[in-house]
Amino acid sequence: MIVKEIDVAEEKPKIARRILEALPDWFGIKESREEYIENSADEIMIASFACDTPNGFLCLKQTGAQTVEIAVMGVLKEYHRSGVGKALFSKAKEIAIAKGYEFMQVKTVKMGVYEDYDKTNLFYRSLGFKEFEVFPLLWDEANPCQIYVMSLKR
Repeated sequence: MIVKEIDVAEEKPKIARRILEALPDWFGIKESREEYIENSADEIMIASFACDTPNGFLCLKQTGAQTVEIAVMGVLKEYHRSGVGKALFSKAKEIAIAKGYEFMQVKTVKMGVYEDYDKTNLFYRSLGFKEFEVFPLLWDEANPCQIYVMSLKR
């Protein structure tokens, strides 16, 4: 497995599309998926490769002077629980610290609403993220938004 930052803006949407379209359980709403794909060109992208083929990625976007957010993250289902997500996060954290960010945040659906998102919540908690706040209507009633945060200061 190779994990690296993607610097070529034109490559980012191609990687994002390949991964997100293969994950309809999480990215099945076309408008949202297309927005993630389009925005990826302007964000910091870290991607994982197996045999030169992308199997996961994440994008970071600045949300405040000292804060960066995991804007989107996707790992092909056959690579879940294989270390790809943790490797992507480790590289993203390293880059965020190098760029001087002090905090990282991520949004997901609140624990207890959907089983697949419960696994996502447990994943973020295992990385060291802490619950910050739930916004019940940020997305919609059926998808209450849980925000997790992490200090990047050593």
